[in-house]
Amino acid sequence: MNSSRLVYSTETGRICPACGQPVAHCRCKAAAQARPQGDGNIKVSRESKGRGGKTVTLVRGMALDADALSALGKQLRSACGSGGTVKDGVIEIQGDHCERVMEALQKQGYQPKRVGG
Repeated sequence: MNSSRLVYSTETGRICPACGQPVAHCRCKAAAQARPQGDGNIKVSRESKGRGGKTVTLVRGMALDADALSALGKQLRSACGSGGTVKDGVIEIQGDHCERVMEALQKQGYQPKRVGG
């Protein structure tokens, strides 16, 4: 059994360990970005752990691609008049805006659920 594999080529540069193609032409990364993350069960929650006591509203479970998720995040931030970001398929909005986020999502045709306390 041969456990060695090519990791760098002087012609093409770094090689993807999963598909064996040059990183610039990697099929794995494109497939992962194209695949929407989330299970379709939209959960709105509030969290403050690990954030220095600052409260953040989280929206999880959106089955959207990265571009659509960031656009929805921008709409929700505008509706709340607050800042935020999109990380790992989760929309984070600064502050406690659970009710506003749920109303905005319901107006767009989603069925969000309130999770947590």
